[in-house]
Amino acid sequence: MSSVCWGIFFNREIIRHRWLNKNNQAIVTDTAKGIAKNYSQIQADTHEAFLAKLLAMEEAREINHKSLLLKQAQFDVLKTFGDFRFEKMSIPNSIDVGVLKTASFVDKKGNLILYGSVGLGKTHLATAIGVEACNRGKRVRFFRTSSFVNQLLDAKTEGSLRRFFKQLSKTDLIICDEWRFIPFEEEGAQLLFQVISECYERKSLIITTNLEFSKWNGIFYDEKLTSAIIDRIIHHSHLIVFEGTSSRLENSMIKSK
Repeated sequence: MSSVCWGIFFNREIIRHRWLNKNNQAIVTDTAKGIAKNYSQIQADTHEAFLAKLLAMEEAREINHKSLLLKQAQFDVLKTFGDFRFEKMSIPNSIDVGVLKTASFVDKKGNLILYGSVGLGKTHLATAIGVEACNRGKRVRFFRTSSFVNQLLDAKTEGSLRRFFKQLSKTDLIICDEWRFIPFEEEGAQLLFQVISECYERKSLIITTNLEFSKWNGIFYDEKLTSAIIDRIIHHSHLIVFEGTSSRLENSMIKSK
């Protein structure tokens, strides 16, 4: 049977598979598009050979897509859940470990606030969630918060702020790491507020911080602006508190034995 005939057969199977898996329609639709695009390029003499080549091409396409998403996210260091220790964190009843490991809260535009002292794994968790989101086909951007504000200011100075915001608008998850006591200029604080406002109920946000909410005014120097930012962040948010001894200290070579 020719590749065209095999392709017609598989297109019929795709339609049937979509009907049987109605609840997973978006996922199957992406796969169907990839298969429909690739089948005409395949030369095979048997049903089995055609299927093997088709699946190999689709697998390679998905791997390349995930790799691109990971590159675009611009993580400082790639981290996964493989060696993450959940015992140092207090998780609210509104969320569970399974939701974190699958990054499924992103589907509902939920937010995470990871609060605690340095070295307890906040950045590790935020990155691992971001990596998993990329693996699920989500668009992610990772920023050190101070660097993020500087990029916003530079974009405004260079006249490219609209383009920068357009890029951010395409993301599903923005991670602001090290949200800490580094006062921003008024203009920088306002630009950051604009980003937070654009995220509200449109995309997910993860913030890692060692500052309690009552001290955030020390970052923005404007009580009204601080209150507005907190209001938008905490709505639809889950607060995860990290406690204990720094993991970096525990693993340090100079730790006393």
